[in-house]
Amino acid sequence: MSDTPIIAQKAPYPVEVTAGKTYFWCTCGRSDSQPFCDGSHKETGFAPMKYEAEADKTLFFCGCKATANAPLCDGAHNKL
Repeated sequence: MSDTPIIAQKAPYPVEVTAGKTYFWCTCGRSDSQPFCDGSHKETGFAPMKYEAEADKTLFFCGCKATANAPLCDGAHNKL
């Protein structure tokens, strides 16, 4: 399998997160539950990234999987 993630979408996913709740961001791009992991990475070199929300708010999770600020969007999709 490739060590390059699949681009799930060329835009961030806005998500209302809850303080103290743990989220597992999909790093491979294969999940049907984007931007979160559904186990589709099995048998690849990818693993989900754990993220714990510090406050109740809207966050923008990366959809292109090219962010340097994982798991949050840094605008990298604008250069793809």
